Amino acid sequence: MNVLKSGEQMLKRAILSGRFSLVWTQYCPLPYKRPDPIPYCRNCTVPSFHQNSTRTLCSVLPSKDAASDLSRSNEEEHAPFFKMLAECRSPSDVLDLVDSREVYHLHISYCMSQMWKSIKKMSEDQRRCEISLMLAHPSFQKLCHKARVGAPCMSTSQLAYTLSSMVKLGVSQSSVVVQTLLRVMQERLNQLDEKSLSILCYTLKQMESSKNSDALTQGLKLILPEWIPKIQNVIALQNVMCLLGKDTPPVIKKNLQMKALSMADEFTLPNAQHMMRTLATIDLHSKPLLDIFSKRIAENIYGVPYPKMLMVLKSCRELFYRNSNLLSSISDYLATTLSIWSNKQIIFFLLEFEALCFNPVALLDAFAERVIQKPHSFALKDLFSILKIYSSLNHDLKEHKQEFLDGVTLMLESYLPRMTSVQLLRAVSFLCVFGHFPQVLLKKLLQKECLDELLQRGGTEYIGVMNNLHKLDLCLRLDNPPLPPSVSPLPDLHNVLQPNENRLHPRLISALKNLAGEDAVMESVVEANVYFIDAVITLSEAKDILSSPEEHSVTSQNSRRIAVLCVRSHAFCFGTTHPRSMLAMKIRHLKLLGYEPCLVGDFSTTSF
Repeated sequence: MNVLKSGEQMLKRAILSGRFSLVWTQYCPLPYKRPDPIPYCRNCTVPSFHQNSTRTLCSVLPSKDAASDLSRSNEEEHAPFFKMLAECRSPSDVLDLVDSREVYHLHISYCMSQMWKSIKKMSEDQRRCEISLMLAHPSFQKLCHKARVGAPCMSTSQLAYTLSSMVKLGVSQSSVVVQTLLRVMQERLNQLDEKSLSILCYTLKQMESSKNSDALTQGLKLILPEWIPKIQNVIALQNVMCLLGKDTPPVIKKNLQMKALSMADEFTLPNAQHMMRTLATIDLHSKPLLDIFSKRIAENIYGVPYPKMLMVLKSCRELFYRNSNLLSSISDYLATTLSIWSNKQIIFFLLEFEALCFNPVALLDAFAERVIQKPHSFALKDLFSILKIYSSLNHDLKEHKQEFLDGVTLMLESYLPRMTSVQLLRAVSFLCVFGHFPQVLLKKLLQKECLDELLQRGGTEYIGVMNNLHKLDLCLRLDNPPLPPSVSPLPDLHNVLQPNENRLHPRLISALKNLAGEDAVMESVVEANVYFIDAVITLSEAKDILSSPEEHSVTSQNSRRIAVLCVRSHAFCFGTTHPRSMLAMKIRHLKLLGYEPCLVGDFSTTSF
């Protein structure tokens, strides 16, 4: 009620009091000038605020095009103005035209739209300059005043276009003219057509919170469920979904999903890209829709620009959705066109792939060659990202592994004076996954002063620091690399075994015991006070039932120990049985301890 009352008082001050202050923004005041009278509209009755009567605003039927508001006779009368308006190439040109011609309320939305249209494709600097000239132009105040006073006479499409253009042009959203437009739109909610609804939804999503914008948004959310079955345009559907947001009730999300599926054939390639982002915006994981859009994008991957391609990957991550065809298409395209992409662009893509647990083998191989050839072209932040990606995915560089690690290590050493103790620990922990222990970095990290500083870390960094220290301590004990002289040993970190949530199925344990013998199978074994092994099968030469007769003759006299590990799907790269970082390190360490790891995948639960 306060919102409605404030809107009425605002219109009262604007229309009746005759005050003509700056209504568009808080810039330098312009010389006072009495406004031109607004042309009389016979559809508008004079509002009466002094009596208890209900005011009547202009009632204009909604139209698909603002030009339909003009009668045939008026079309000929206004045609010269629209022709001159179309020739304007900057906001200042439009304002010069406004200054030289009589402007009616029917012209306002066209003028505002032309002002935005003339600058939307300019560079940021040029656009900023044009907007500054626009705000300083004397006629801009005049045009905003006409928009404010003429708002009740406009159609819903004119109101929507005017509001949208003003927001895009940077007019202060707390200004009287913008708040007036919002207030009038509240009274016209039942007169909206599909195009006006789409523009209004998109504009409100870009606006800051205020009493009138929030009231209008809530009003729209009340009527939007009734609009869903009637929507015929893909863009309108996307704008409606974005305005509804993540808090949309499940029933309405279901209706939106069914509506989008019914329009699936109408989605173009740009629509499919934007719809992926829209689904992430409202947190709607619809596999049928995502599969349709993924297929369309994958089939036309060469026509997808860089920002949209990255946006698609981010949307997949936010929706916990993975499609092997889509991910492979993007990674293969990037690998074949690697020369046109900058280092940062490729790193951004690889970070998204890593978050999706997808191993783009061809792309990682191609990018590794660039790292080997030009290691000096990467900043410290880039090196951390590269190490995170390659170590997390446990990418096998084959014969290029040592050359790659040496190049990255050399660059890390050059950045050593600028690195904090936390950054140094992160770098070394990444390299530990590869079984690579650079002496220079270890010498600096294992200094007493550096270790003391790390152990004193608190807050949000504490967990990450302790995890990396545990990883380093484990690798130093089991890999046993040569250490630089005169370094301090790591303090006792009290390694605690993490509880294992996955256990082998009892029927599998029973089958193993029947196969290898009751005494040959030991359940729940812990190694190095860290690694949990679900079952260890000990096979002597006489009981080596898993070996063929040919292999049996050359089997070592020592018993074999097979470590059976129950592993969740997220410990592997997506779509493969290639182990990721921590599992790969566990396998390496178990081999050093004399075990033969045997992985049993638990795909009953998955992170995606």
